Amino acid sequence: MYKTGLVAFFLDKEKITGFLNSLGPLSFAGFIIIQAVQVIAAPIPGEVTGFIGGYLYGISLGITLSTIGLTIGSYLAFTLSRFLGRPFVEKFIKKETMERYDYLLHHKGAFLIFLLFLIPGFPKDSLCYIIGLGHLTTKEFLVISTVGRFGGTVLLTLGGNYIHRHQYYSFFVLIGVAIIVVFLSMVYKDKLEHVFKKLHRQHKGEDRK
Repeated sequence: MYKTGLVAFFLDKEKITGFLNSLGPLSFAGFIIIQAVQVIAAPIPGEVTGFIGGYLYGISLGITLSTIGLTIGSYLAFTLSRFLGRPFVEKFIKKETMERYDYLLHHKGAFLIFLLFLIPGFPKDSLCYIIGLGHLTTKEFLVISTVGRFGGTVLLTLGGNYIHRHQYYSFFVLIGVAIIVVFLSMVYKDKLEHVFKKLHRQHKGEDRK
């Protein structure tokens, strides 16, 4: 994907904005597809596209379009994983990431997986593939991934909209809050994962009783 220039395209705000503007009335559909693709192509970061949604379409429409695209992309990644299996997933997801979250494949509790989607810093796109190999139903996954991504979608959309309206004070306040949340998440990420794995072991112990 790096060789094809796909990653470079998704990291370039000007290129994505120009492409969407060139679509005219099909811009909405184009944006939804872009959001879906950046989930399926897991190494591609979604921060740029979420920001552009707010910049081009405003808060309400930007959140709506991003949520639709992210939900479609998450569903496709989950479904591809479920039908094509681990060999296919390992082509997209790094071995270290697979090993780090392997315990999720044996976990039936939806709440733990929801927490991973909710907390910043966890590789949500990769998790869609990994969880597809596990026990969650499609309905459970869609609810978890959509709701879990919503907070981040709102923040990115607000940021894009603030820049478009030249509301720089609000933008920097938002950035400050986001930095604090992400910093705390990264600092306590390993501790959180330790707690999650402990909850998983307790859950397995209860299942055996």
